[in-house]
Amino acid sequence: MARTKVSEIDRDSSIDKVEQILQGAMQEFLVHGYAGTSMDKVAAAAGVSKATVYSHFQDKEGLFKALIEQRARKKFQLIFGKQALEGEPKIVVRQLAVKGLAQMAEDKEHRALMRVIIGESGRFPGLAKICVRCMIKPICETLSEYLAAHPELNISDPEATARVILGTLVHFHIVQEVLHGKDILPMEEERLIDSLMGMIVES
Repeated sequence: MARTKVSEIDRDSSIDKVEQILQGAMQEFLVHGYAGTSMDKVAAAAGVSKATVYSHFQDKEGLFKALIEQRARKKFQLIFGKQALEGEPKIVVRQLAVKGLAQMAEDKEHRALMRVIIGESGRFPGLAKICVRCMIKPICETLSEYLAAHPELNISDPEATARVILGTLVHFHIVQEVLHGKDILPMEEERLIDSLMGMIVES
């Protein structure tokens, strides 16, 4: 029993250390970008030794990948939940659109991280690919599978349609929030979602 308790404590301590390191890494990546962040800076920001950082992450790219994977899992669960998508498309798709826009608008830290990834994508294409693989691909696949499971929608290409839905929401968010275009191209979220639903689900 004693060994089990010690093992559990060690495991919990290790999980806490990883979270601590990832939080420090996020802070550094947002301030200095990927190129300007070092493992020394991450260790200092996390309040741990450099050896501790390397005991959990092999290098900076591995650390960045783990950070993206962690945030991708959280985002996916917040929008899609932990269960398979079920229900009437005109309700489910609308709820997903509302949740998606809300999550993008509310999470300023995530928005800042996306700016870093896009800004660094020219020099570090591998980082951008990690983002696409971990964040965008699972959303497209899940939405595509859901649309394909509802033949009553008469969608000839569920995969392309899933990307149209995601692309519309991301474009709206980028123009309104990231590029500060609310005053230049004003539009209410409900109007955009209503139009999207009319073209894809309710036609």
